[in-house]
Amino acid sequence: MIETKLIALLQFLLALGGCSLGGTSYSNHIANGGHDVLVSKAQVQDGVARFDCKTSDSGWCHYTLYPDACAADEDCALAPLQRFKVARGESRQIAGLQDFRLCVGIDATALGPDCKPVAATKPG
Repeated sequence: MIETKLIALLQFLLALGGCSLGGTSYSNHIANGGHDVLVSKAQVQDGVARFDCKTSDSGWCHYTLYPDACAADEDCALAPLQRFKVARGESRQIAGLQDFRLCVGIDATALGPDCKPVAATKPG
């Protein structure tokens, strides 16, 4: 945990000095009949992840972050790193996140590492 915080601090200090280590962007878009049901953007830059809920019919974007090691494995035994929601038109920043898989939906339905509802991924 301390190592992750030190890395995030180092990346922040490098960013202040104008140095950047690159970034990753995520974009999620769900439409129905030409209507945007959900639009979400996320950017990870210099150890800081920013989640922007652009549009959501429910008024919220519900995020689930899994370790990248799950790589869409619906039977991945690893627990989510975090679950949180962001109001439509708002954003949230989280420092220290690295190597994660992002799933986002319009409601609090639990999503598995394959970004499908958990009930749909379990036989039975």
